[in-house]
Amino acid sequence: MSVQSYLDMVGKTFTSDWFDMTQDRVNQFADLTIDHNFIHVDVERSKAETPFGGTIAHGYFTLSMLSHLGETCLPPMPPDAIPINYGFEKLRFTAPTPVGQRIRAHFKLAQVEERKPGQWISHWDVSVEVEDQDQPAVRAQWLTLFMLSA
Repeated sequence: MSVQSYLDMVGKTFTSDWFDMTQDRVNQFADLTIDHNFIHVDVERSKAETPFGGTIAHGYFTLSMLSHLGETCLPPMPPDAIPINYGFEKLRFTAPTPVGQRIRAHFKLAQVEERKPGQWISHWDVSVEVEDQDQPAVRAQWLTLFMLSA
C-alpha cells in the first residue's frame, strides 16, 4: 500500500473481530498492573456490592486491547512504515465492560496529517462496543505516528 492509498482511506471505518473478556484475562491484567480492586477480581463480592451484577474489566485493560483489535481489521501501513503509538485525545470510559462479555472496536480514520517529511500522524475515532450493550465501553481519538524507514 502506498502512502497515497493510505491517505485515500480517510473517512472509512473498520470493525474488529470479537474478543472474549474472560475472568482469567481480567485476573492476569490485575496481577500485571497490581490493581486488584474487588470490582475486577472478586465475583461474589461484585455481585453483592455493586450495580454491575458481577466483575467488570479494568478500563485500561479494555483500552489496551485496541492494538490487538486493530490488528484484526485495520489495513496495512505503507511499505517500510514504522508505526508508533502517539497517544490519545478525548479518551473516555463511557460504560463498564462486564466480564464474560465480548468486545470489538470500530476504527474510523478521521484524518492523516504530515508531521514532517516521511512522518504522518493518523487520527482514529475509536469506540469499543460491548456485545448486547447500547453504550460503548470506550470512546477515544487515538493518534498513531508512522515514519517511513530511510
